[in-house]
Amino acid sequence: MLNPGTKAPDFSLEDQNGNRHSLSEFKGQKVVLYFYSKDMTSGCSRQACGFAELYPHFREKGAVIIGISRDSAASHKKFEEKYSLPFILLADPERSAIEAYDVWKEKMNYGKPTMGVVRTTYLIDENGIIAKAFTKVKASDNPQQMLDELT
Repeated sequence: MLNPGTKAPDFSLEDQNGNRHSLSEFKGQKVVLYFYSKDMTSGCSRQACGFAELYPHFREKGAVIIGISRDSAASHKKFEEKYSLPFILLADPERSAIEAYDVWKEKMNYGKPTMGVVRTTYLIDENGIIAKAFTKVKASDNPQQMLDELT
């Protein structure tokens, strides 16, 4: 996990609609950047739906929400459509942003060690600096937790 006070690594990834986005295009806005393991899984769906439900409040506070996983843009599109997600989902199959943000870790899956994305959320300030970092977040609590962090 990257520490608060660190410059957030830039990236250029494809979203669920085939458009490329980089972190630098959101300069001047707060960004809630969350990393999750897989579209359509129970925890990831709960987290995404929580962000969707609170989305108007994030926008009122001038924040952008971006979710990143290893899933493809096509998978993200299905995820967006199934749950009416109003924010950007970025595909990172090569793990460039996932590794830059230090969220690719060994974890236990059914008692066996495996590599994967550790659910992590960063709050990035208007200047591209990591203001807050949360690792191993609870999917259902994370959206409200991040909204509460916005000032």
